[in-house]
Amino acid sequence: MFKNIRPFSSFSSNDLAKAKSFYQDKLGLEVVETPRVLELHLDGGHKIIIYPKENHQPATFTILNFPVKDIEEAVKELNAKGIEFIKYPPPYATDAQGIFRSSGPLIAWFEDPSGNILSIIEDKGAN
Repeated sequence: MFKNIRPFSSFSSNDLAKAKSFYQDKLGLEVVETPRVLELHLDGGHKIIIYPKENHQPATFTILNFPVKDIEEAVKELNAKGIEFIKYPPPYATDAQGIFRSSGPLIAWFEDPSGNILSIIEDKGAN
């Protein structure tokens, strides 16, 4: 039933104007505004929907991961755009840059304007 379809993810925001500016201007994604939602258009024809929700509660988990070739360079670039990385205590302790280096791939978490958690994750094969 679901084999030949294009599933997509969605999440809420309490301010679509701020979300549009953040995803388009700070992260450099293609954002299409429709009368009711924002669509993030990603490589490969994938999309993610951001919908408004008055009683929005930020996700307490990572909702979107962005693979990057060099996490330290990506952290610097995003810091320059005003994005601050979350500093976590153990067991997911991050370093002074906000990068988790203990096990698995290097990863750094940050929030969108609605408080949803996003990450950059080092993948040497990323574009």
